[in-house]
Amino acid sequence: MTTSDLVGLRIKTVRRQRGLSQAQLAHPELSDSYVSLIESGKRTPTPAVLELLAQKLDCSLSYLVNGVTAEQMNDIELGLGYARLALENGEVHEARTRFAELLADNNLAGLTALRQEAEYGLALATEATGDLSQAIEILRRLDAEELSADRHVEIALALCRCHRDKGDLVAAVEVGERILSGAVRPAWTDGLVELGATLLAAYWVRGDLLRARQFSAELLAAAELLGTPRATVAASWNAARVAESVGRGEEALALVERAYAIQSETGAPRNLARLRGAVAGHHARLNPQNTDKLRELFGQTLRDVAESSAGVTDQAIAELELAKVELTAGHLELAIEHARAADGLLAAETPELDAQGRMILARAQGALGDREQGLASAREALRFMQQSPASRQAAGKWYALAETIDELGDEERAVEAYQQALACVGL
Repeated sequence: MTTSDLVGLRIKTVRRQRGLSQAQLAHPELSDSYVSLIESGKRTPTPAVLELLAQKLDCSLSYLVNGVTAEQMNDIELGLGYARLALENGEVHEARTRFAELLADNNLAGLTALRQEAEYGLALATEATGDLSQAIEILRRLDAEELSADRHVEIALALCRCHRDKGDLVAAVEVGERILSGAVRPAWTDGLVELGATLLAAYWVRGDLLRARQFSAELLAAAELLGTPRATVAASWNAARVAESVGRGEEALALVERAYAIQSETGAPRNLARLRGAVAGHHARLNPQNTDKLRELFGQTLRDVAESSAGVTDQAIAELELAKVELTAGHLELAIEHARAADGLLAAETPELDAQGRMILARAQGALGDREQGLASAREALRFMQQSPASRQAAGKWYALAETIDELGDEERAVEAYQQALACVGL
C-alpha cells in the first residue's frame, strides 16, 4: 500500500470508530467527495487538511501520518537512540537485542524510514557479533527495497565488507563493482570512496595486485579532489596495504599513520580503534623484534576495539597479534593465552583467523616441548585452512603452516601444506 492509501485507511478507520459519516467529517470546511477520495487513497491531503482532520477526529496528527501516536513515536526514536549508543560503545550483543526488539514492534512496520534504520543497525550489530551470514541476509533484504542513494551505498559498503571478511571474495568484488564499475560511474563522494576502499581491500586479499595498484591510485586521487577527512582516511588506509604488498613498507606506514592522525581529529571510535591496529600491524611487519612497542600498540588496540562497535572479529585479530608478539619475545605461555582468547571470540565463519590461532598454538606448544599437542593444533590449523578460499594472501599462510608442521616432524602433512601454498599462486 502507498502512503496515501495508509493515511486514507487510518482516517476511514477512526471516522467509523467515532460514528461519523463522510459528510459529517467534511462539513463545513471540506466536501464529502473530497473526504471519500482521501479515504480511498486517490488524493493526498495537504498538511493543513491533515491537521484539520486530526482535530475533527480527536486523534493525533502523528497517528494519521505514521500510524502511531506521538508518545509511541517518541518511544521508538528513544529505543533507536539507545540501540545506536549500545553499538557505538561496543555493547554489540545488547545492540543486536535492542534493534531486534524494535523490529518486533508492530508500530514500526508502517514507519518505513525508521524501520529501515533499525534493520541497518541490526545488520551492523549482527556483523559486529561475528554472525556474518545473518548480517549479509539482512543487508540483502534491505538492499532490495526502495532506498535513498546514500543508504544504498552504505548497504553496499557493509555487504562488501561482510563478504570480504567471510572469505567470499567473488561476492565482495561483485557488490563493489556493481556500483563503481558500471557504464557511468557516479561522481565520487565520501561514501563511494569508502566503498572503493573496501573493494580495494578485496582485490588485495585475492592477490589481484595490478588491479589493486591501479585502483589505489584512483582512490587517492579522488580523495585528494574531495579534500574531506573521511575520504582521505579511507583511501590512505587501504592504499597502505597495497604499498606494503609491493615492497614499499615505509610509504605504507606513512599512509596509514596519516589516516590515523586525521581520524584522531574527527572521532568515529570504531575506525580509530581499527586504524590503531593497522598502524601496529605495519610496525610489526617492519620491525617484529621491537616487542615492547608492539605489545603496547596492540594492547591499546585491544582495549579500543572492545569499547567501540568494531566487533568481536577485530578483538580476536588484536589478540592474535599480541600472541605473535609474545611468541617472538619467547613468552610462550602468554602467546598461548592470547591465542586461546582469540579462539573464544571467533565465529565459525573466519577459518583463516581460526587457522592462524591454531598455528600460533602449535608453535608455542612445540617450543614448550609438547610436540604431540603442537601437532594436534597444527592439524586443526590445516582443517581450517582447507575451508578458506585460495588466494595469494592464503598462499603465505599455507607456507607458514607448512614450515610449522615440518618443524614439528610431520613431513607428510607439511608436504600437503606446501602443495596448497603453490596451488594458491597457480603452480
